[in-house]
Amino acid sequence: MKDISKICLNVEKTGLDALKTIESGGCQIALITDKDSKLLGTISDGDIRRFLIHGNSLDEKVSTIMNKKFIFLEEGEKHKGFELMRRERINQIPILDSTGVILEILLLKDLIKIPNQLENPVIIMAGGIGSRLRPFTENCPKPMLKIGDKPIIEILLERIAESGFKNFFFSVNYLKEQIMNHFEDGSKWNVKINYLIEEKPLGTAGSLALLPRSINKPFIVINGDILTKFNINQLIEFHNKNNSIATICVREHEIKIPYGVIDSNGIEFKQILEKPTYRKYVNAGVYTFDPFVLGCIGKNMQMDMPELIKKIKEMGKKVTVCPIHEYWIDIGRHETLKEADKTWLE
Repeated sequence: MKDISKICLNVEKTGLDALKTIESGGCQIALITDKDSKLLGTISDGDIRRFLIHGNSLDEKVSTIMNKKFIFLEEGEKHKGFELMRRERINQIPILDSTGVILEILLLKDLIKIPNQLENPVIIMAGGIGSRLRPFTENCPKPMLKIGDKPIIEILLERIAESGFKNFFFSVNYLKEQIMNHFEDGSKWNVKINYLIEEKPLGTAGSLALLPRSINKPFIVINGDILTKFNINQLIEFHNKNNSIATICVREHEIKIPYGVIDSNGIEFKQILEKPTYRKYVNAGVYTFDPFVLGCIGKNMQMDMPELIKKIKEMGKKVTVCPIHEYWIDIGRHETLKEADKTWLE
């Protein structure tokens, strides 16, 4: 990639500017420069997620986020790029002149043909009743409600398939025939779909016990009423890089209290916090699990996802969280259904 202007960012900019640059530049990286175009640091998508998970704000300057110990090549060393990226497990390397000015950036995807088919299974949980969306769900399963002219679950399937995933399982129960008749075996979408049929409701995790034990790669689990522009490939990379058994995607949720909050120690007054804003991470309904997890769920036993995560953690296994900063919406209420219909295609 020779035109680097779209991924370069001045050091005086903020983390939010870096996020926008990463998303619009298409290279999963922002190059932080001074006024003379000298490279001072890099910010990857992973750097943003790590920064957020430690409770930091994207309003801070990029100098507090950037990696100052970045890997680079000098002019004339371009031929070393492929081996260096493979050895260091990175996807980009900037090429600098003798003064540190950026000449271009090498992208791994341009140097090798990345397989367009991923073997990791994707399980879409589509068995819920959707009681909060009645009367819309009285005769239609929630994942089949339409955003624009397509069912939610079809939009979800197409986005994930575009990232290279081809092996899908739909967990179904309520009005399951509508989903199964619409998608059949998935060939219309150039994917393979199998169905995990819950004879009785098994909770938000119980149907995973119906998966074949031949699965030998980390698998994605995503709720069938979630729409997000998060690249699922990045979740697999995050999960593998951190040697996790389970990875939970999280989304920052902001709570504004319209009153003065009293901070006290028992009956002793400490301070008044006037209309404070609290930010917490909430479950985004997207997960990655190692196959090991399948042995933690009994067949035909009801189990919800928090119970499964707790069980994995109590066994001493590594559970990590991956922040989603991209578009994300949980279509579980009338107002979010209306919002998704308005914002998804923007």
